[in-house]
Amino acid sequence: MRRIGVVTGSRAEYGLLKGLMRSIDQDSSLELVLMVTGMHLSPMHGETWRTIVDDGFTLHERIATDLSDDSPATVTRALGQGVIGFGEVFARNRPDILVVLGDRFEILAPVQAALLARIPVAHIHGGERTDGAVDDAIRHAITKFAHLHFVAAEPYRRRVIQLGEVPERVFTVGALGLDAIAATSPLTREQWQVDAGFELGEVNFLVTYHPATLGRVPPSEAAEALLGALDEFPQARVVITESNADVGGAMIVERLRAFARERPRVSVFTSLGSLRYYSLLQWVDVVIGNSSSGLIEVPWFGKPTVNIGERQAGRLRGDTVIDCADDQASIRAAITRALSTEFRRQAQMRSNPYGQGNAVERILDILRCVPLEGLTNKRFNDLEGVGA
Repeated sequence: MRRIGVVTGSRAEYGLLKGLMRSIDQDSSLELVLMVTGMHLSPMHGETWRTIVDDGFTLHERIATDLSDDSPATVTRALGQGVIGFGEVFARNRPDILVVLGDRFEILAPVQAALLARIPVAHIHGGERTDGAVDDAIRHAITKFAHLHFVAAEPYRRRVIQLGEVPERVFTVGALGLDAIAATSPLTREQWQVDAGFELGEVNFLVTYHPATLGRVPPSEAAEALLGALDEFPQARVVITESNADVGGAMIVERLRAFARERPRVSVFTSLGSLRYYSLLQWVDVVIGNSSSGLIEVPWFGKPTVNIGERQAGRLRGDTVIDCADDQASIRAAITRALSTEFRRQAQMRSNPYGQGNAVERILDILRCVPLEGLTNKRFNDLEGVGA
């Protein structure tokens, strides 16, 4: 039986990986080895490992890191703790293939440890661009540590190859988030309101805003512009999910909570979880912020996304997305356009470049069958006309 290690370090990443994890766990030829780290184990971020257990998974390994604040020094220390922790895990509980997703800083830890342990790494969602965040550099670094690449769209496949990866190991499978949506049995509106403890209205906004770590506008200033714009739509009920653990995230979370305390029509959640999140997308009128979900998953529901600032610059997007600068006037204008009858009709066409929701089965086929012998041997694939 082939042992497949899966690493998850954040709530959003877990929501994407859950369907793949379930399929690995149920496959008679595969054994799931689940490794939890990062924000999942942090009291400051809601200890979301409990959600994973509630979903029926066994946590085989917990790699704790100190995320008591989001300063560069603390984040760097957490990364070092992760490398040490994963190194110890791989010495006693070695998977045949290690699966990681995305571009979170904590994922740098397991791939470094896996390199030294000669464990093949399969990376999901490589090749993408987000020019306004350090995630871009992290994602491309993970690509160079990886041996198999499961990308969400053909332009991303070409970029991974441009980074020197062998074309035969780069597979266009689509976005896992679409599989997660297709597999979800959503809550009713009444169930959602009872479960969340928050009543929706006739007009509803869903907001997720993370610090743009390489943006030209300071995260605190951009967050204030967003909150100022939200105040210009007093008819809207607003659901906000908290920022991630990137540098500057804690300051934004504190401001979001203060904003909600003063406004009964606004509620802030540390984590909605995938079921509540996808269920809510049925009833929101617009999704606002700078999360990748607004570009990848929200279009599935035919809902407009207002994408603020530079954090997602360079990432593919469909016709449901309105890009705007991170100042109050631009955000207000974008929300107004998103609420217009014309744009809402356009969004319902559901233009989405990220596949049809069958990424899990494509990934499983490869994990089952790819030869393990020689998989950790990599050669740099020069583009035509380049190299000695």
